[in-house]
Amino acid sequence: MSNGVSIRKPGTASVVGATTALVLLTALNFVNYIDRYILPGVQEQIKGEFRISDGRLGSLTLWFMVAYMATSPITGWLGDRFPRKPVIVVAALFWSGVNFFTASVHSFDSLMLRHAALGIGEATFGIFAPAVLADFYPEEQRNRVLTIFNIAIPVGAALGYLAGGTIGSRFGWRMSFICSAVPGVIIALLIAFLMKEPARGASLEEKAKLDQGTVLGLVKNKPYLCSILGYAAVTFTIGGISIWMPTFLQRVDGRSQQSAAFIMGAITVVAGLLGTMVGGAIAQRWSKTNRGALYLVPAWGALTALPFGVVCFFGSHNLTLPSLAMAIFLIFLGTGPVNAATINAVPPTVRATALAGQLLMIHLLGDMISSPIIGVVSDHTTLSIGLGVTLITLLLGAAIFFAGAVAVRSADGVVRDSVAA
Repeated sequence: MSNGVSIRKPGTASVVGATTALVLLTALNFVNYIDRYILPGVQEQIKGEFRISDGRLGSLTLWFMVAYMATSPITGWLGDRFPRKPVIVVAALFWSGVNFFTASVHSFDSLMLRHAALGIGEATFGIFAPAVLADFYPEEQRNRVLTIFNIAIPVGAALGYLAGGTIGSRFGWRMSFICSAVPGVIIALLIAFLMKEPARGASLEEKAKLDQGTVLGLVKNKPYLCSILGYAAVTFTIGGISIWMPTFLQRVDGRSQQSAAFIMGAITVVAGLLGTMVGGAIAQRWSKTNRGALYLVPAWGALTALPFGVVCFFGSHNLTLPSLAMAIFLIFLGTGPVNAATINAVPPTVRATALAGQLLMIHLLGDMISSPIIGVVSDHTTLSIGLGVTLITLLLGAAIFFAGAVAVRSADGVVRDSVAA
């Protein structure tokens, strides 16, 4: 026990209510990532229609992330003070509406505006959903729960690639976005009628001390800083790869749009899903004996993925796909653990604010800038060299996570780390 917090035995919150929340929020997270990864599947179509450079094409992700980050501090503040369920529902309906209006986009500037609006809705969900789940489940279960929740990342991304490549090649790139709006509306309505709003900090017997809820307290919280900065570095890498790899497979490997989207989707769902599940299981077991396990799993994952990234971008074409699959598997090992580390590093009174800070940093220093940077480097050299930039941040992320493992072990009761049941 530390931070003036004691843990209740599992089962305090309604099991049915907690399970319903996990299922519905995970389903909405699938839709969230489907929407986000349709773009890489149709990038070449957009580039051809609007006749733009790679740098300009990368600015779509930039403006999405600018809106995403600008929204996150406001929604984080709201999330620590008001019910989160209504905002989640409104956000999902909003981003689904934005997708419906893609049919009216006929200039690149309007496409950027549409993409920025999408970021506003998705930022709200990204902050509130993990905080809601943390209030349903006690600390020792959060690594498992957030691993399940984040399975949506590789699976949703894969479906996004497939939707973009398949629907886009047959019916045009706009229709890919329009089709993704329907499941978002359905799940938002299910959340509105079936999910309950948990009491804030319901998984704890006592509230954390308010003096750790200030921004200054978060800045001084070394385990928290290491979790979000390491995550930001790895997000630069995975964000850049996910956006540009379908294009790489078309230009460098000579594949069709539909083939490249299918391959990227298949690799992402298989390797990403396995990586997320294996990483969560390793962290759950390792946490019993090592307080820094939630940091060490993403650290070793990023470090061992590095050589496979080198082979993927610069090696033989015969090794491109297997090395890509191994790199994605290893990077995704840390998906569940790093999110659990962030939540466990702060008290319940500031979870939404802390998650807003996480989203702000991982996008400001991560995938907001990786796509345009890769595009600019590609314009001046080659796409292989542009993607090679992601290897530098992968190494940086590993180093920061290793530092986080040291910080959490030496916190001496200031910040609680996750201890698996």
